[in-house]
This record gives sequence, structure tokens and C-alpha cells, in this order.
Amino acid sequence: MRVIMVGAGACGARAGRQLVALEPLDDLVLVDPDRPRAEVVAESLGDPARVADEVPSAEPGDVVLLAAPAGQRDLAFAALVRGAHVVSTADAVAEVRALLELDATARANDAHLVVGAGFAPGLSCVLVALAARSLEKVDEVHVAKMGTAGPACARQHHRALGGQACDWRDGEWAFRSGGSGRELCWFPEPVGAADCYRAALPDALLLAPALPGVRRVTARLAANRRDRLTARLPMMRRPHAEGDLGAIRVEVRGTQGSSLDERVLGAVDRPAVATGAVAALACRWAAEGRLARTGAAGLASLVEPGSFLAALAERGVKVAVFEGGRHGEPSVPPG
Repeated sequence: MRVIMVGAGACGARAGRQLVALEPLDDLVLVDPDRPRAEVVAESLGDPARVADEVPSAEPGDVVLLAAPAGQRDLAFAALVRGAHVVSTADAVAEVRALLELDATARANDAHLVVGAGFAPGLSCVLVALAARSLEKVDEVHVAKMGTAGPACARQHHRALGGQACDWRDGEWAFRSGGSGRELCWFPEPVGAADCYRAALPDALLLAPALPGVRRVTARLAANRRDRLTARLPMMRRPHAEGDLGAIRVEVRGTQGSSLDERVLGAVDRPAVATGAVAALACRWAAEGRLARTGAAGLASLVEPGSFLAALAERGVKVAVFEGGRHGEPSVPPG
């Protein structure tokens, strides 16, 4: 398998480590505007990682992993028309929407375009798919996330709080101001409870198509008072090189027989570590033809959630199930 990875930041570096560990990997080409950073990452990974000044032309069967913070649409298009698969870690609404618009291009070239293969969206989408599988009909999905993977991710979350939330409500898109709609969300320990707010998050764009008939899909971001007050200003402090511990929580409500029911799942990890594992595994599944269909979609539409999560667990990314309903205690399922 040959992988061309664009972006050698926190998420790209972690994805590279996972790709090398997955084996067999014939070639891993790293491209980043900051060449010295790419060289450091390539040296840490060892063979077969190498650095290129420009994105090389992809070939049929190659996988292009887009881990750069912006400009992914044109790179994805160039790879797809050459018959290569594309995996993107994008978590900005505009970027995700632009990538999803390449669905026809990907289908025409018999290629996969995995959109939002990160912590959230990404792992969160797989958790939603797993929860939805145990319900006869899904009515509502609510996603909450906390933490950032690195500087680029932190800046995106900052912009998201100052942007416009995009939710799915009763068959149409609903837009609300970022930083509104406070909700106390309980994440798995040791994170615990945190206030979460509406933000410009792309989760609904990926989950609504994956769940036909769903009435509501919302996403919220954990934030404190300072985050909300400064969301429409430049970042006041320089973000960490790699984010601290993060968490995700998904709440899926629907019906089972004649009864209303809900499933609540979550995960705690360093977002860059989890993103690297999710993105690398998505690359492997795309190359091996294990995704459900060609075209552009999120992981909720493309993977068998149980198998995907089992493979992630082997790489240290594990899931917690909340027992006892909405505010119950989380526990790690066996295996």
C-alpha cells in the first residue's frame, strides 16, 4: 500500500505512526509546508517514510491522507480523478461540505472518499452507527466533544464557537449562533461533566445521510466562559503543541419495538492519538476494499462499527458505555 500524507502536524504524525505499525506499507510520502517538521516526523517513523516538496501524482489504488487544516477539496479532486482513495481528517463545516460534493467524482472513478476521519467527527460517527444498530428506528442523535488535537485543531474549535451551528431538525437544516444552547454533558471519567455549547461543527452533515428518517442531529463543543467570550476575537493564547486529554459522547434516541429507548456511548483519549488511529485504519480499509461503498461519506455510512471499533481497541482506542440511562455511570465494555 502506498500512502501520500499531506500534513505532518499533530494528527498527521500520529497517523503516520499508526500506518507504519499497520503493515505492510510499501511507501509513505510526507508533504508539509514546514519541510523541517516533515523531516523530523519522517525520521521518527523510519522506513518507508520519506519527504517530498510537492504532492506527487497519485496512482490507482494509492491512498491520499489529508491531514492539513485547509485546502483539502482541490487535493482530493486531483487524487480521485486518478483513481486514488482519499481519507480526510477535516472537521470544519465548509471543508466537509466541499468534500461531500465530490461524491459523484469519487463514484465515477470507483474510489473512496472518507470525510471526517478523526476524533469527532470520526470515532464519534462510528459510535453513533454502533448505537443505532441496536435500535429499530433512530429519531435523535446528539454529539458532544471536548479537547483539541493540536494548534490547527485548537484554532478551528475557536472559530467554531464563534460561527454558526448547523443542526438537522425535522428534514431541514437549522442554524443557531455558536456559543448558545448551554448543556451539561457527562463524559467518561476522568473527564466527567462539562458545559457544552452549539458551534460550527460538521457532524450533522455526515450523520443525517447515514440515518434515514432521523429527526434531529445536533453537535456541541465543551467550552468555558473565556472560550465563549473570546470566540469572535483572535486567539488570546498560543495553543498547546498537542492537545490535552479529550473526550466524546454520543446519545442516540429511538424506538425498540413499542418502547422508546436510548444508547449513550463515549470515549476518552488524546484527540491526536485517536485521530491518528482512526485515519490510519480508514486508509487501510479503503485500500483493502472493506468500506461499504465508493463515493464520499462519513464513517457512519462506510464501516461495520463493531469490526472497526474492535480494530481500534487493538490500537488502544476504547469505548465506554453509559449504564443506567442518560446520566448513568460509564463503563468499559468487555473486550
